Amino acid sequence: MTIYSALIERRYSYGDFMSETPRLEIDAKNIAWIVFDDPNAKVNVLNFAVMEKLANVIEQVAANSAVRAVVVIGKPDGFLAGADIKALQAISTIAEGRELAARGQEIFTALEKIGEKIPVVCAITGFALGGGCEVALACSYRIASDNPKTLIGLPEVKLGIFPGWGGTQRLPRLIGLRAALDIILAGKTLKSKQAREVGLVDEIVPDALLRQRAEEVADNYAKFAPKREGHFVENHPPMRSVICNAARKEVMEKTRGNYPATLKALESVEEGLGKDLRGGLENEARLFGEICTTPQCKNLIRVFFLDSDYKKLRAFPKEKLEPLPVAKVGVVGAGLMGSGIAHWLASRGFTVRLKDIKPEFVQGGLKRISTIVEGGVKRGKLSQKDAEALMARISPTTDYAGFENCDLIIEAVLEKEELKKTVFEEVSAVAREDAILASNTSAIPISKIAENVKRPSRLVGIHFFNPVHMMPLVEVVVGKQSGKVAVESAVALVKKLGKTPVIVNESPGFLVNRLLLPYMNEAGFLLEEGNPIELIDQAAKDFGMPMGPLRLTDEVGIAVTYEVCRELQESFGDRMKISSVVVRVNGTGLKGRSGGSGFYLYEGKSETPNAKIYEVLGIKPSEKPLSLETIQQRLIYTMINEAARVLEEKVVATPSDVDAGMIFGTGFPPFRGGLMAYADTVGAQNVVKTLEEFAKTYGARFTPAPLLLDMAISGKKFIQ
Repeated sequence: MTIYSALIERRYSYGDFMSETPRLEIDAKNIAWIVFDDPNAKVNVLNFAVMEKLANVIEQVAANSAVRAVVVIGKPDGFLAGADIKALQAISTIAEGRELAARGQEIFTALEKIGEKIPVVCAITGFALGGGCEVALACSYRIASDNPKTLIGLPEVKLGIFPGWGGTQRLPRLIGLRAALDIILAGKTLKSKQAREVGLVDEIVPDALLRQRAEEVADNYAKFAPKREGHFVENHPPMRSVICNAARKEVMEKTRGNYPATLKALESVEEGLGKDLRGGLENEARLFGEICTTPQCKNLIRVFFLDSDYKKLRAFPKEKLEPLPVAKVGVVGAGLMGSGIAHWLASRGFTVRLKDIKPEFVQGGLKRISTIVEGGVKRGKLSQKDAEALMARISPTTDYAGFENCDLIIEAVLEKEELKKTVFEEVSAVAREDAILASNTSAIPISKIAENVKRPSRLVGIHFFNPVHMMPLVEVVVGKQSGKVAVESAVALVKKLGKTPVIVNESPGFLVNRLLLPYMNEAGFLLEEGNPIELIDQAAKDFGMPMGPLRLTDEVGIAVTYEVCRELQESFGDRMKISSVVVRVNGTGLKGRSGGSGFYLYEGKSETPNAKIYEVLGIKPSEKPLSLETIQQRLIYTMINEAARVLEEKVVATPSDVDAGMIFGTGFPPFRGGLMAYADTVGAQNVVKTLEEFAKTYGARFTPAPLLLDMAISGKKFIQ
């Protein structure tokens, strides 16, 4: 395979193409154990070297007539995390992608053929994802451990590809079309119990007994062999077409066609079920080759590594700074954000002291937390025992009793500077001298809040996003007096919480709000000009944003949006002038989503544009609104322009910081690779040209940033 060999050469240096895993062990009962246990890695990965070693091991087993059964097993704490993502990055042509898929299929088919003669048992604990799941699918029998960390599934669509080593063919043949599409198209991972319910695994055993049970089944397979009918009515016409057409419609509604891998996966499943397995695999490899070279795939892989890099972030990597230990946390403010932070801390094992000024406020916070926890129990994410333990880790108070024992105290009161100053004056009077102090402020400079704090070097910003249990980003905000140990400790805490930290130097709005509010504000200008509410939001959603800017304003809250816009205008002047729409709608008292009406009307789960907004504003929707493309440019280029200024001012260190902040903090479409990556796709020259045209038509707020102008001349890109 010349093309496959070329891929290997790009991935490995000469002499490095070897692997110690998997190893082959044949025991006294003539059971062959194929053991994935890479001694040089925390998790097993199916890279080129491992795949070729697996092929060699399978050949040895097939040639050994004494072997009675096979067991495929991984590390004691993990099976197979999937394919080597860097190998996917190396693919540059459709032919390379097709051959990569075909080679994997060939290896797994060889394993499956052994299973036609003797049993091949797969023993799973920990991750069995992507290629790891496809290995399991090629086996005769699958046993999963009850380890809560055991996850089995096919998450490939989240990387802009789809299962290409037989996943789209073997899974629907094993569990049926509907269940298979549910996993493949959503990139789902299942816990052991869920996998057993859909038939992806045959049984679940205690983790400590996994190896013993695998040996028992392999040794006496006829006794345990599953009775598979091998036929699902839904896999055949006409049901297959009905199910796939409905799935295609749902995918288009959710993705607007922006994630082509999902549609290719559906195509692979549907077409493959109309062929025998061999024909289905050939078709899968062809389609895999077509998808893995798309821009969306390359961007999603970049985002994967971006997420991985930031979860390993150190504030000062060249300095040997040990973060301070944190076990007990005080949270001041039991409102929406404070209760959300308290819940997340408790869910990660921290002891939390939750304070507010009135008992009813604290009880309200506890009720919100209880609602989230009960939802987790209903969805099977939490056991009742774990839920009760979580709630027990949170203790309520209306004074600072217990705060003297806290390792970290975080403030989450209303976004008012004087109130926050007062809180920290009180907190620093009771806190231990070595306790870290943190503010959840979304826009106020940390140095202003620190004015009344004893030892301000211990104060740092830890800015969560709402809803806390869903949003992955946390901005770690460095004030002018924030000490290095406090910052490093904050970053370490964020990582322990399973969140993605981005380090931001203090500046009005920090990073995310500094970029997002101009986007929301620009929607006000667009509405003021007569562009309909639904058209403005449609343009943003077609671009890939999770919701339109006016719908987002309702979600954030109209008053909150106004306050942050006002703060930015005070800091940056007319360049950040608030649109009259935001000012006037705020003056009506409309709250947005929480109040049942804003730019939209909310009744239960339904939401419709609020026609009365036009009356309130004295606006008549234009009969000739702007094109979707122009609306998108005004919304997105506004953010690109402000991001260039953020980089000029060194609010963040790199363009990747901007991309991480926007993807993980606002839901900026991952398939575009990030705001700065998207700017590179358009090109600085084109962005500047459009901004200059907008500046002539709509005003100086579109004046290109100096950095963009320089890049337009030099031809440089943000992401090198």
